[in-house]
Amino acid sequence: MKHRILLLAALVFFIMTATACSGLFSTPIEKILNNPRDYVDKRVTVSGTVVDSFNVVILKYFIVRDKTGEIPVITDKPVPAKGQKIKVSGTVRDAFSLGDDRLIVLVEESGNAE
Repeated sequence: MKHRILLLAALVFFIMTATACSGLFSTPIEKILNNPRDYVDKRVTVSGTVVDSFNVVILKYFIVRDKTGEIPVITDKPVPAKGQKIKVSGTVRDAFSLGDDRLIVLVEESGNAE
C-alpha cells in the first residue's frame, strides 16, 4: 500500500512539474505557422538562430529560424545580433491576413529572452 501511495505521489509531482515548466520547452515554428488557429493569442516559447533584424524607433523586430521554419518576433527590448542563438517567449499574433497571404508574428514578453 505504501508503495502505491509513493508511486502516486511521484506521478502527481512529475505532472505538476511538467505543467509548470511547459514554458521552458520550445514549440517548433512550423507547428505555429501550419496551425495558426491553435496558437494565436497563446503564449509559446521558440528557440533558434536570429537570421535578420530591424530596428527603427517605433518598430523593433527580429526573425528567428529553427530547423522547421522562421517567425518574426516583435520586441520592445534591444534587438539581438544576427547569428545569435536565442530562446524567446511571447504571444502569437495574426499581424495581418489578405487573401492567401498571412503574417503570423510572436510578440515577445518583457524579460524572457535568453
